[in-house]
Amino acid sequence: MRNSGKAGKVGKTFLLVFLILFAIITVCSSFYTVKETESVVITTFGKATLVDEKGLHFKIPFIQHAKRVDTTVKGIKIGYGEDSTGHTYSIEHESIMITSDYNFIDCDFYISYQVTDPIKYLYNSDDPDIILKNIAMSSIRSTVSAYTVDTAITTGKAEIQSNVKSMIMAELEEEDIGITLIDASIQDVEPPTEAVIEAFTAVETAKQGKESAINEANAYRNEQIPAAEADADRILQEAEAAKTARINEAQGQVARFNAEYEEYKNYPLITKRRMFFETMEEVLPELKVVIDDGDGSVLKYYPITELEKAAEQ
Repeated sequence: MRNSGKAGKVGKTFLLVFLILFAIITVCSSFYTVKETESVVITTFGKATLVDEKGLHFKIPFIQHAKRVDTTVKGIKIGYGEDSTGHTYSIEHESIMITSDYNFIDCDFYISYQVTDPIKYLYNSDDPDIILKNIAMSSIRSTVSAYTVDTAITTGKAEIQSNVKSMIMAELEEEDIGITLIDASIQDVEPPTEAVIEAFTAVETAKQGKESAINEANAYRNEQIPAAEADADRILQEAEAAKTARINEAQGQVARFNAEYEEYKNYPLITKRRMFFETMEEVLPELKVVIDDGDGSVLKYYPITELEKAAEQ
């Protein structure tokens, strides 16, 4: 009896402690405070309600749940980071970008943003901060690729910033993830690291070699084409001259033949003899001609030149 009485007292004490703890938890979970730097989203059976009013608020315990969202201006570093001591370091896979003239630059950006719709921030996407960073990196690369390396490093920074900001804002409006862009600013633009510079130099060298080869080929072509055209003109002119000479020569021979033929018709024997003398003079210039009078008694020897002189007299 005495043991059962003690057990009953212990049970009552345990129950009392449990009820007190439950009451404390219930009271504590029934109130929440909205700070100046945040908003609270209350969900009731899956339905979300935004609470922006700062101060102490009541919610139904175990039914309503509160999720806090930081509404201060935050930032994302693109292309660089900071260690615990505050020193910055480069993140090359984010910062190395290609320009319109196929050069590389190391470009760092700082994106500042703010959550302006906590409900969409929580429920319209799984990780809105990563989405914003991806949008920013895509916009930066797309914008930088439209500028030459000299412009990006010198006079084009302000224009690049403005274009990047406009592109990010348009993308955020389309994605509708509850984030508003505050600013997008270039932190630094410079040539890349030594390894990338060496690769870039090799590419530039190849480009220059290509351009030199093209220029040399064009120069050779410009030299050879006029020379070939001049040779073609010369060959054509020589052919035309040879053609004209052959035609004239043929026409002269035809005229000579016709003239000789007319003489032959009038004086066949004399013409035959003259043609024979001329031919023999061409073939055997030292030949002497023997003329037979026909009576068989006297032979006379004359050189062709003497016959010609006699004929002229």
